[in-house]
Amino acid sequence: MPIWIGILEAAAIAAELNGIHYSRPLTHDLLRNIFNELEIEVYRAEICDLTDNTYYAKIYLRYNDKNFILDARPSDVLAIALRTKTSVFIAENVIENTSNVDLSSRIKDLHGNDKDWAKILNNLRPEDFKYKM
Repeated sequence: MPIWIGILEAAAIAAELNGIHYSRPLTHDLLRNIFNELEIEVYRAEICDLTDNTYYAKIYLRYNDKNFILDARPSDVLAIALRTKTSVFIAENVIENTSNVDLSSRIKDLHGNDKDWAKILNNLRPEDFKYKM
């Protein structure tokens, strides 16, 4: 399922997956710490919609027997779910519509040159995902 995310969001997810901890909390770590201090439970994370090549997500919270559902970017939902050991669900309609994601769209790079994202994705190697901080 190709979900476009920024380099910083990718780094936050990768850091948690690789057990990397920094001397100061990153934003998602801070949010987890706030949830813990206030006894807010993250009980569900969901990639809930896909519209016009954009994924939408929700995070489900419980505080004092009240449930809250917040809109969030998928990358933030994944980063928070990893930190809170919360399961991530993907709506069936999202899985069905993933095949309709347009990977052929072209955008301009910093120099005004077209970039073919389908070609870039097809040529990625695992070591391309290593981001050093």
